[in-house]
Amino acid sequence: MSGIKEYLDFVLDKIEKRIEKINSSLREGEREIEQMHEYYWENYTEMDQYGYENYDNQQALLSQVNANQEQRVLRHRFRRMLDSPFFGRVDFQYEGEDESESFYIGIGNFAEEAGKVPLIYDWRAPVSGLFYDYDKGPASYQAPGGEMTGEVTSKWQYKIRKGKLVYAFESDVKIDDEVLKEELSTNGDVKLKNIIRTIQKEQNAIIRNTKDRILVIQGVAGSGKTSVALHRIAYLLYHERDYLKSSNILILSPNSVFSDYISRILPELGEENIQEMSFDLFAYQELRDTVCDCEEKYDQIERYLHFVDAQDSYREKQSEAFMEELDEFVLGLEDSLMQFQDVEYKSFHKSAGQVLEMFYYKFPDIPLLSRMDAVMEYYVDEYETMLGRDLSEDAAAELAEKFQGMYKTKDLYEIYSQFLEEYGYQPLPQVPWEKRSLLYEDVYPLLYLKYQLCSYTPRSNIKHLVIDEMQDYSQMQYRILEKLFRCKMTILGDKAQTIEETAQDVMRFLPGIFGKKIRKIEMRKSYRNTVEIASFANALTGIRNMDLFMRHGKPVTEKKFQTETEALDAVWEELRQSQGRYETGAVLTMTEEEALRVKRYFDQKLEEEAQKSFSCSYLDKESRQFEKGLTITTFYLAKGLEFDQVFALCGGWESHPLYAQARYIMATRALHELFFFYVDTHIQG
Repeated sequence: MSGIKEYLDFVLDKIEKRIEKINSSLREGEREIEQMHEYYWENYTEMDQYGYENYDNQQALLSQVNANQEQRVLRHRFRRMLDSPFFGRVDFQYEGEDESESFYIGIGNFAEEAGKVPLIYDWRAPVSGLFYDYDKGPASYQAPGGEMTGEVTSKWQYKIRKGKLVYAFESDVKIDDEVLKEELSTNGDVKLKNIIRTIQKEQNAIIRNTKDRILVIQGVAGSGKTSVALHRIAYLLYHERDYLKSSNILILSPNSVFSDYISRILPELGEENIQEMSFDLFAYQELRDTVCDCEEKYDQIERYLHFVDAQDSYREKQSEAFMEELDEFVLGLEDSLMQFQDVEYKSFHKSAGQVLEMFYYKFPDIPLLSRMDAVMEYYVDEYETMLGRDLSEDAAAELAEKFQGMYKTKDLYEIYSQFLEEYGYQPLPQVPWEKRSLLYEDVYPLLYLKYQLCSYTPRSNIKHLVIDEMQDYSQMQYRILEKLFRCKMTILGDKAQTIEETAQDVMRFLPGIFGKKIRKIEMRKSYRNTVEIASFANALTGIRNMDLFMRHGKPVTEKKFQTETEALDAVWEELRQSQGRYETGAVLTMTEEEALRVKRYFDQKLEEEAQKSFSCSYLDKESRQFEKGLTITTFYLAKGLEFDQVFALCGGWESHPLYAQARYIMATRALHELFFFYVDTHIQG
């Protein structure tokens, strides 16, 4: 132990000295910036009239500002490394060499000075793969100069906190089960934790995958698929930093709370946070000129819970057959939507027949509702070329009105409603824009129709798209995503957690949308739940092919109650008894109405106490943060989150098609303790 303590002290001393150098450099940089500002204000009236000197000064200032920012980012990383500079070491004897070389592995690279041999290697560096992928014995890694072969002679794992060594031991397994067990046994946090100390070999293969354009990760509940996907992004940002920036990545996440929950990962791994949004929010932004409001997925789930038949229309309107009908309708619109007319401006004349010919034969590849813009532009170019002068703005506006008037309507809401009526569906209500509100089942068909009829620009600035909860996206939604994003993708989810009574396997149709070169990787091992909780959850849906990490805990508790008040009283007593033992807990219900009822119960109980036993928060679709303490929410909003202790309230729903799925999702949220409390009837508001 003395050797490692000496190395730890040596490294910490070097980090502190490097931070001092950065502080000195930053002070000097700030003085430089201040002097540049002073020089500018003292001399700007005398600078050359062409602005060359001013431009040079501005560029020098920008360069110094950027340099200072880079130094601050570096300082922030090194300050964090003072707490735990490294967590592992691998000793590797290169082929042909007599002695082993030691590589210490941490959250980032650290060398005494830039360009020198690192004292600590970034977990994403090629040599770090030896730590994650090999036991003692023959090993290799892919370096920039080619494959390096040799032998792992020893492997060590460390826990360092606040600069002090907690433990160190030599490990013969890839990542020692005791280390992993300790990490998994800790209490849940309000943020998803990084897993660099405990990355498993199968997870490491996914993280370091740079070859596959479309990578689909099918992971069982608790397999760490979201963590792995985010670590993969951090790895790509590290290895493709000349091409890929954080601004080039977009995560489509289920909701804002989930976005907050995963927000700590990338900054912890030394990268900037990236853009995140829900696909439903994106759809609303794309349609807000057409409709005043759109339902979200969670509105549709609530309707399904209360009215089972409501799901039939949703499934029908997301189906492949419905898309084919929309495509067929669009083809027929070319004739029914147009009424061509003569166009004349100052003796420059085009007959209705000439306009028709241009519309159908000169610009056939331009979408229907954008095509007349091209026809008008061609007309204007001819006019300006013939007369040798530009068209005025007023004249252009007048002509635009004439050309656009040849459409019977350009209102997508009206066009979609016409389609519904023609094909035997209930048309949309004919109301003013401010009263237009789309049911969720119509949101994506209308967006699909928009991209069929209007020109759009693919999001070329996005070079990598991450799609989470892949099982909840319909075939139509994936077709829309394919139109918008022509980039690499990481698509992940768990088909067992679908919000349907039967699992949806997206691999059935994804190759037909994104091409056959899709790599699918399955993660079958669950790490989140205890064996008792995972076994209980798997029995609910008949899952048999899951590997369980052997971490044991309390048996799952199941109790029946006659009234909801009795059930909630039992939850209250359990929470009071476990006070201080856990960081996070949850009461999960089927519906929003039930969750609100539970929240009122706990608010009243806590108000009656002189000193509150715990904090209590309510999570709905508008929530933005995941809080410590007790969270009250529905099963569908809890997807992707995890809690130390979970109380599932789901009695009275046994006949609903979603019952088994809801119970499975509830059960797999629990890290350490799980209670299922059943009531004879639904919890009433």
